[in-house]
Amino acid sequence: MPDSRTIPASFPPPEHGECDILIIAGEHSGDQQAARMLRRALAMDPAKRVCAFGGESLKEAGAQLLFDMTGFSVVGLFEVLKNYKFFKVLADRITAWIDAYRPKTVCFVDYPGFNLHLAKMLKERGISLKGGGNVRAAYYISPQIWAWKAGRRFKMADTLDSLAVIFPFETSCYADTSLKAEFVGHPFLDSEHTAPVEYNKDGPLLFLPGSRKAAVGRIFPIMLKTLRLLGDEKAVVPYPSNAIKAVLEKILKKFPDLNGKVSLIPDSSAAPIRAKTALMSSGTMSLNCALAGIPAAIVYKANIFTYLAARPIVSISYLGISNILLEGSSLPEYIQFAAKPSALAKRIRHCIENPSARAEAAADAEQLKRILSAPTESGGAAAWLLKNANAKNS
Repeated sequence: MPDSRTIPASFPPPEHGECDILIIAGEHSGDQQAARMLRRALAMDPAKRVCAFGGESLKEAGAQLLFDMTGFSVVGLFEVLKNYKFFKVLADRITAWIDAYRPKTVCFVDYPGFNLHLAKMLKERGISLKGGGNVRAAYYISPQIWAWKAGRRFKMADTLDSLAVIFPFETSCYADTSLKAEFVGHPFLDSEHTAPVEYNKDGPLLFLPGSRKAAVGRIFPIMLKTLRLLGDEKAVVPYPSNAIKAVLEKILKKFPDLNGKVSLIPDSSAAPIRAKTALMSSGTMSLNCALAGIPAAIVYKANIFTYLAARPIVSISYLGISNILLEGSSLPEYIQFAAKPSALAKRIRHCIENPSARAEAAADAEQLKRILSAPTESGGAAAWLLKNANAKNS
């Protein structure tokens, strides 16, 4: 559980004296996607001074890491309320740092519950442009307003100066606001992106329970119970951090009969994971699998209170983004009460034994690539970031 005592009383100053770009990415996927954008931006303009509240990926990409936020990400109403004090202290101290050192641009990356609140604080305290200050507020990777809480778009227009979206249909979601949304292509279609997964008919099963401790704790046991029903099949499970590895290991101890059938591996390997099928949560890696043409299934189980609270206000038919983009595809979803090991095992057997499953997944992958490629004229996310960093803030 996040603890406010782990937050320093103050964060270090910019090591170069000033900061051109401050990136705020609160979870592993945002850290990785921001890092790809930053590497390209620094290749275009090496003189830019960049700081980050993010993770190791941003640090490796060239940012001065002020605080690693990725080990504390949570999702869901219940989890956020339970950890309210931690995030309040963190927001206050990040705001104080921005006020003290005045980066030219703050680039928020995804993680809307925290980042949109922080953008509001910057306006209320007169720090951002919208509040009369001199700090530009840019946002990369829009919150999913097309799924729920669509009214956030007006609050975003009130606090943000620039927005880059990664799905082409998202630009129209902001058409009735003063905030211009620019489609910059999806980071997975960037020429520098290395796909973390590949299809291989002779590979193992791939289990992707997620990057958040609470979600992993609910989803991974279902995956292991499914594996029990699949005979001699083996599974590989990549983990994004040592914190998640510890959660996986703790759960695995409760399944001694699967000893030797489950391999935990770090997901930072340069070589892609080769798999014949996958069980995955609905996060970032589900799109990676879809783009790789791996026949698979989505399995997700939320905290029961979060699930019941969200059900009346969620306005989408699918949880997986590939299904949303394709308006339905060959990637079935097993959500909450439908996430039963027997049903998942049946789907996995179909993926393994029927060539049609692979053919459908491969066709979906090609269509997704066409949809998600950046427009030639956009210059991509890196060009958008530099455009904000170079804009006059007066």
